[in-house]
Amino acid sequence: MSDSCLQPLEMLYQWEARKPDTVYLRQSRGGEFVDYTWGEVAQRARKLATYLKALNYPQGSRIAIYSQNSPDWFVADFAIMMSGYVSVPLYPGQSPQSMAYVLKHSDSQLLFIGHADQPEAIEQAMAGMDLHRVGLLGGGLKCHTTLEEIVRTCEPLRGQPLRDMDTLYTLMYTSGTTGNPKGVMHHFENVSWAVTKMAADIKLNEASRFFSYLPLSHTAERVLVLLYSLYTGATVAFPESMETFGSDLQKIRPTFFFSVPRLWKKFKEAVEAKISPETIEAMLADPEKAEGFKQQIQQQLGLDAAGFIITGSAPTPMDVQEWYLKLGMPLRNGYGMTENCIHGCICLDDQVVPGTAGKPFSGCEVKIGENNEILFKSPAMMKGYYLNPEKTNEVLREDYYHTGDTGFIDDEGLLHVTGRLSEAFKTTKGKFVKPSNIEDIMAQVQCLGQMCAIGHGMEAPVLVAGLSETSADKSREDLASEIQAVLPELNARLAPHERIAQVYVVSEEWTIDNELLTPTMKMKRNSIVEKYQHAVESAESSLVVWE
Repeated sequence: MSDSCLQPLEMLYQWEARKPDTVYLRQSRGGEFVDYTWGEVAQRARKLATYLKALNYPQGSRIAIYSQNSPDWFVADFAIMMSGYVSVPLYPGQSPQSMAYVLKHSDSQLLFIGHADQPEAIEQAMAGMDLHRVGLLGGGLKCHTTLEEIVRTCEPLRGQPLRDMDTLYTLMYTSGTTGNPKGVMHHFENVSWAVTKMAADIKLNEASRFFSYLPLSHTAERVLVLLYSLYTGATVAFPESMETFGSDLQKIRPTFFFSVPRLWKKFKEAVEAKISPETIEAMLADPEKAEGFKQQIQQQLGLDAAGFIITGSAPTPMDVQEWYLKLGMPLRNGYGMTENCIHGCICLDDQVVPGTAGKPFSGCEVKIGENNEILFKSPAMMKGYYLNPEKTNEVLREDYYHTGDTGFIDDEGLLHVTGRLSEAFKTTKGKFVKPSNIEDIMAQVQCLGQMCAIGHGMEAPVLVAGLSETSADKSREDLASEIQAVLPELNARLAPHERIAQVYVVSEEWTIDNELLTPTMKMKRNSIVEKYQHAVESAESSLVVWE
């Protein structure tokens, strides 16, 4: 690792000294933004670090964070670093059983509790545990003290304490698509290296504006927003709630924005619910109106100033990427994972190619292994899974991280991700089917929203799908006709053994709460199959069937 890599605390101290009165964090509250300067954030973190050190936990003790995004989340993370402890983020949408597993597995000593939509979930998770609790912004549960009380009563920690680069910075638990979450061990060395390299590739500066709403417990949000803001000196704003999300986004007008495919689809559906796809195409085809129309849509979404937009965490349908590209908002596919500190691949060039994950970040090597598996190698790699050497040895082999994803690299050096090794299934025809391939093509059915192709042991694949927002006012008969009209052409793009025999329309949206999505908005395929396959196999033989 280069000696020029500074660790996160060094960056915080740098901004604290250089621009203490410049706004760093902005929290939406009651229709206005409450601002915190670099100096104020550092002082709050120093006072909290004094409190934590006074608890006399052994160095390296685990401190968990359970909260929606807020300035307090940043302060807690900085204070844990300063005091020599290890952070353990929990997902706000995690099930009580999963959170209890993480708290016990990590042997967490203290828990920061902020605002969450389901406070009863963390109460259930803590049942029977003797955890010291500190309240953050919006936390409504009983705690031993609060961050505000600590700020009022504690003296700030003096000096500029740093951690050895080879010490553990955080345990980032995976979202648990299957089985219990795994604790990914990231040290200061690999994290500092990864963020420094990414900052050199994605050239932002102190004038940049970030908007943080995806869980900071997710590696992508923590690296691309919390850590990246430290390495650029940028401003970070937080929405008050999902109800104010749209208006807060329009007020901030971020210059850098990261989100997941689910939001990009929601944005697209919301626009098309007001302006028909035919009208959009006509406006874009008119040279005199196209640029003004694009600007209008960008302003409505609050993204007219966003020069760098990233989509990731799950596959973004090709038609969605092409839609945004036409509107002058290229979605740059980012492809990385918790295990490599998301230091993977991205479309950095201005000419974004939909359907690809771009090229590797500086210092990252990607290659295709056996069974077309994507392999990564770089100093950003995790040290392993905490207390799980067997699983570590499965994925870290011969200096490469084996992702479990399949793909290929084209003649331009662009990576294409084609699916998961573990997700392929066989129909009675005896051939393997990649569900992601079906879903990417069927995403072009405008009236359908969430979708999952299933079919293990069945005669042919079936598409289990919900309806999009554009379908709210349409009858079942009209929707069925719309699906039947486009299905033959879309099926023709698939191999014969991949062609879907039926669309099974479900009535319930897949969410984190009903445990059909992970906390990072990925589909829990096994759970969806378990919920719907019996009903699908028992359904009538019509092309479109309603749950």
